[in-house]
Amino acid sequence: MFTAPSASSAIRAALFTLLTFGALTACTAPAERAPGVGEAADEASIDDADEDTVARATPAAYAHGDPHSAARPDQIAIRHLTLDLTADFDAQVLRGRASLTLDRRDPSADVLHLDTRDLDIVRVRLDDASDDAPYTLDPPDPRLGRALHVPVGPDVEIVHVDYATRPEAAALQWLTPAQADSEAPFLFSQSQAILARTWVPCQDTPAVRMTYDATVRVPPGLLAVMSAENPVAPTADGVYTFRMPQAIPSYLLAIAAGDLRFQSMGARTGVYAGPKVVEMAAWEFAETEAMIEQTEALYGPYRWGRFDVLVLPPSFPFGGMENPRLTFATPTILARDRSLVALIAHELAHSWSGNLVTNATWDDFWLNEGFTVYLERRIMEAVKGGPYAEMLAQLGMQDLRATVADLDADGQRRDTWLHLNLAGRDPDDGMTDVAYEKGYFLLRALEEAVGRERFDVWLQGYFDRYAFQSLDTATFVDDLRTHLLADTPAAEAVDIDAWIYGPGLPPQTPRVASAAFAQVDAARTRWLESEAIAPTGVPWDDWSTHERLHFLRGLPDAIDAARMAALDATFTLSDTGNSELRHAWLHHVIRNDYAPGYPSLEAFLGGMGRRKFVAPLFERLVETPAGLARAQALYARFRPGYHAVTQGTVDALLASASADSE
Repeated sequence: MFTAPSASSAIRAALFTLLTFGALTACTAPAERAPGVGEAADEASIDDADEDTVARATPAAYAHGDPHSAARPDQIAIRHLTLDLTADFDAQVLRGRASLTLDRRDPSADVLHLDTRDLDIVRVRLDDASDDAPYTLDPPDPRLGRALHVPVGPDVEIVHVDYATRPEAAALQWLTPAQADSEAPFLFSQSQAILARTWVPCQDTPAVRMTYDATVRVPPGLLAVMSAENPVAPTADGVYTFRMPQAIPSYLLAIAAGDLRFQSMGARTGVYAGPKVVEMAAWEFAETEAMIEQTEALYGPYRWGRFDVLVLPPSFPFGGMENPRLTFATPTILARDRSLVALIAHELAHSWSGNLVTNATWDDFWLNEGFTVYLERRIMEAVKGGPYAEMLAQLGMQDLRATVADLDADGQRRDTWLHLNLAGRDPDDGMTDVAYEKGYFLLRALEEAVGRERFDVWLQGYFDRYAFQSLDTATFVDDLRTHLLADTPAAEAVDIDAWIYGPGLPPQTPRVASAAFAQVDAARTRWLESEAIAPTGVPWDDWSTHERLHFLRGLPDAIDAARMAALDATFTLSDTGNSELRHAWLHHVIRNDYAPGYPSLEAFLGGMGRRKFVAPLFERLVETPAGLARAQALYARFRPGYHAVTQGTVDALLASASADSE
């Protein structure tokens, strides 16, 4: 997932893509499963980690709780979750039961603490008892929801919670056929960061890992999938069973259902998508198997069985979400030339950094994303070459410097630390380029200090030592000092504390220099300094998407109408199907009030809901009174088609802008 810099820290912190979703008992034959999925594959996956570690590991450093969760995993944690759910598309709710198997860590503990938000609790029962059990719900908190407290005796092993979601559940988006551009309705979830509690009563903290299984009922004809072992074809009765044998945190719970097709891409890779795009998506992501092989060669085995990709409807609010076994992806990366597949590399990298080794709290979010960006660029270097990866790094540095400058200007310098303090705040506030890019450049600085070979040995060992565990920043620092820095004098040049517990960019930040970008800069300068209106001397057709994006980012804020028209006509920017280029171009359209570009802006904002693109464009619009009026009119039309994650960001943006204009 990727971030987008903006002029307001409160808004920019939310501009993150970088970045998914009857009867209580019934018998059904297992649906057809994806190739390679079966008992042998499952056993091989489990064998990669100690079985007790997979289910239980929770370092004592965060055992006293997560400020964003009511859970007390130091007392009682959830070991396993069983879901039995029915999707009611007419009412836009999930109904059913969550059965939670307890892991007692404190023998004296007698209350299970769960997170819920906007859930209607029907009843609670313990083990096989037929009588309802008592429970209490805290008063609602708009961000954290209502903690659910269930007294449990010393012999209780399983707590059953019968419940229903509400139509406004923030994790879930229910799309009509028209909204899904399909013949059928569509449902998908996005649980990160703390939205799993809006569709499952759970311990909604990355500190708790659990295995799960599920039975899900959807209307016949629809295919249901989860972050688990998945079917590849619809069942006749719409009933599906799922199993996730590796322990995962709650934010990786995911569900989707719709008119989906499956197409294999390799022995352990495939794509799910609507019938209109599945073949194109399979072609676009054809390098996925090679990416897995390259990552395994660097950092050890892929431990999740399969890596499939689900291409969601355009309203999906992020670029991608790394749900294990089934990454959720935006259709905006279908550029028809494989130019945006770094996003797939990023989500794949999460199979090691994030899914395998997880941040303990959202204050430690950089441990997920900084490592993942580092792996992503190593993958792209292996697949596309060093110059390609260096272009990605330079674009990342541009984003990082803009984000740090914005945070400094808004008095949010503490948010430029890697280790954050998000107590009392929305975890999304920490999802900025700092976690991604500053985290990446710290790891790159370490690699440059100790040498790539030594760094890779440490990094693979890091993934092995903490496989299927959650850890905090202090544990990372201890491991780094013990296993990498102790015997490497050159590493003293990297001030770890300054990187993690200090603001901005330390003096030893690695330098990035793309020779390709230098040529782009020269071509842009020649055109801007010439008297020519049309950019005929710019070798656009010879450039990659990254070079084109760098060209557009480097244009001045003020461009006269004639040159805007020449750019548009020469490079068909208002009509490009490449979402990254179109987004960069539309910023210039708004800045320069380029009227011929407004139909493209309207179509872009109305055609997808990816927050990385939507929010910055609305933010650009509200900079002027006329733009604010245009933003309000457009948002009134398009808001119903956006996911709650995107709605929340733009709601706040327009409310703030409207208040400032009064």
